[in-house]
Amino acid sequence: MKLLVKAPAKINLSLDVLNKRPDGYHEVEMIMTTIDLADRIELILEEKDIIKINSLNRFVPDDQRNLAYQAANLLKKKFDVKKGVTIKIEKNIPVAAGLAGGSSDAAAVLRGLNKLWDLRLTLDELAEIGAEIGSDVSFCVYGGTALATGRGEIIKQIPAPPICWVVLAKPFIGVSTADIYKKLDVSQINHPDTEQMIDCIRTGDYDEMCRNVGNVLEDVTLNLYPEVAQIKDQMKKFGADAVLMSGSGPTVFGLIEHDSRMNRVYNGLRGFCDQVFAVRMMGNRHTLD
Repeated sequence: MKLLVKAPAKINLSLDVLNKRPDGYHEVEMIMTTIDLADRIELILEEKDIIKINSLNRFVPDDQRNLAYQAANLLKKKFDVKKGVTIKIEKNIPVAAGLAGGSSDAAAVLRGLNKLWDLRLTLDELAEIGAEIGSDVSFCVYGGTALATGRGEIIKQIPAPPICWVVLAKPFIGVSTADIYKKLDVSQINHPDTEQMIDCIRTGDYDEMCRNVGNVLEDVTLNLYPEVAQIKDQMKKFGADAVLMSGSGPTVFGLIEHDSRMNRVYNGLRGFCDQVFAVRMMGNRHTLD
């Protein structure tokens, strides 16, 4: 038996850090939404008690370091599953890009194995399990658009943002999220207005949404990696309506309402950057069907 599951990337329309917690994590407020750039996960039922990872991407680990492996292993242990799985990952989301590619792969494995192994868990139960793997996994289990708080695992669904294009550009570097958070000085943060962003999304006000994007990790990453700042400047020059770094970077995205301007931004960046994508936002949550 085989299953195919999509694992879409996410972007942060707003990312705020409130404080550092006693457990070492940071307390965050993030508005995230999934986009139509996705890895493809194929799950193949194995009668033997094994977990295999297959990927043609040399940057994707094929062992316990892989979050998809960890997701399968966690389900096996929690529910005493004696069968196994081969997980084939077709990687379309750039690695170490601030787009939650690894977390989304893990979430897709949780959703898929729930069906393949007949575990009959709800999305809420899967999201709770996902929180044990990584901070973004809970959101990726649900997909859609949400406010994420706590360390990212407390998810409150909000409506889909106004329809627009998202152009993404990633330089040929990887960024460690842990390193960026270590260098963040919480006392110097200029906090974005999370509630205002939620209001803009609820009312479908595209222009106000563009004016309220914000990411407190941006300054840290831009200071460490000048090429990220250069991409952001170029995207603004080509005419994106709003430009922001996603997550800890290094991917920069631009929101663009009109097709003609999207083409101008996309084509301009292709001559300037290694990996460029033009996609739409995905407004709806995942289902277990």
